[in-house]
Amino acid sequence: MAFPSPLSLSIRFSSASSTLLKLPSPSFTIYIPNSTDDDTCTTAFNLLIDILCKVRQFDVAWQLIVQMEQKSIKMNFTTFYLLIRRLISAGFTRQAIRTFTEMHIFLDEDQVWKSYFCYLLDTLCKYGYVKVATQVFNKEKWRLELNCKLYTILIYGWCKVKDIAMARRFLGEMLDKGILPNAVRYNVLLNGICRRASLHPVGRFDKVIRDAEKVFEEMTQSGAEPDVTSYSIRLHVYSRAHKPELSLEKSRIMRDKGICPNIVTYTSVIKCLCSCGRLEDAELLLEQMVSNGITPTFTTYNCFFKEFKGRKDVDGALRLYRKMKQGSLCSPSVSTFNILLGMLLKLGRIGTAIDIWDDMKDSGAGPDLDSYTLLIHGFCEKQKWKTACAFFMEMIEKGFLPQKVTFETLYRGLIQSNMLRTWRRLKKRLDEESINFGSEFENYHLKPDRRESDEVLQGVQG
Repeated sequence: MAFPSPLSLSIRFSSASSTLLKLPSPSFTIYIPNSTDDDTCTTAFNLLIDILCKVRQFDVAWQLIVQMEQKSIKMNFTTFYLLIRRLISAGFTRQAIRTFTEMHIFLDEDQVWKSYFCYLLDTLCKYGYVKVATQVFNKEKWRLELNCKLYTILIYGWCKVKDIAMARRFLGEMLDKGILPNAVRYNVLLNGICRRASLHPVGRFDKVIRDAEKVFEEMTQSGAEPDVTSYSIRLHVYSRAHKPELSLEKSRIMRDKGICPNIVTYTSVIKCLCSCGRLEDAELLLEQMVSNGITPTFTTYNCFFKEFKGRKDVDGALRLYRKMKQGSLCSPSVSTFNILLGMLLKLGRIGTAIDIWDDMKDSGAGPDLDSYTLLIHGFCEKQKWKTACAFFMEMIEKGFLPQKVTFETLYRGLIQSNMLRTWRRLKKRLDEESINFGSEFENYHLKPDRRESDEVLQGVQG
């Protein structure tokens, strides 16, 4: 990305009315009021470095760090980490590593390697560069204080790219060095085995469960007993595989061991029961959950709403919805409202859908882009074009750029209904609002003319 020229940035603080920083490109000048304290000045420079890195002006950001050193402006790890993180996110891993290794020029060298190396490793792994992270770890291992945290980051990184064998290799290396992992570290491996695995065909599910059982055994042997997170990860697998009996059995074993289920545990089992059509069992578990002092979330309730939607059970869904409204445990979220809207519109319950829409707006939970999309498509399917257009305009005025399929659906519907003039008025208003959407809107290319509308009409008549 080309850096705009000239670029002027200014940062003001309540303690100083004068301009603190001013940066014209390609050269830059720094103005520092005398009344600005060290911490405020450092924060301001860090902010500017982050802004420069966002627009990939990494060389300028580094020059600014050099200027900070020359002006005796205090630097901290955040100053460098902002640059390192942005470099990694842009794919410049080699430059990020070089930046880290040169930090000792400005910061305490022992502190750099003892306290900050884990952040470099973690950022590389989170952005998918686990091979690079492993290389730099092996290269610098001699100077590091090897600990559980460093190995856990690498285990997480290899699990993230679905290489469980490499993750296990680092777990083994950690044990060989006498570093005993706790339950949290084993859970990282367990999560990699269970959550990222495909469960189809059935044989894969069995393999995942065997691998998970093996981790449980290793945890017990090392003295790190499985905790609520360990069991929740297992239960999530049973839920994905639609194994209600296994879910209930494992949750009972968990309670027998004195491990109290948390919201994640309960929600996984409830989701499994609902998806398998066992709503009564799910409702009993929900009651048990509340009696045990665990407050359900909208995610928990959405498990029920999705099953009601699959069954086309409007009465059941509305009954639960009213219960949520009247109770004090959990209010419906925008995703809850969207599930209800989708079901009601599909079943032709337009009046009830509008009531739900009004409730959503009154509650402040929504609407969002998905809400408007559901509503507009629902009215288009019922050929209620004027109502669809009204919500289309409201959507635009609220700052939501409609999906391209929404444009096309509404456009074709209006043309087929001989309402080209309505579309042109709508399109004109849309063009007026297009400045809010920028270049994203330019890709839509929906400019109806006589030739295009004739082609659509010929397609309908043919």
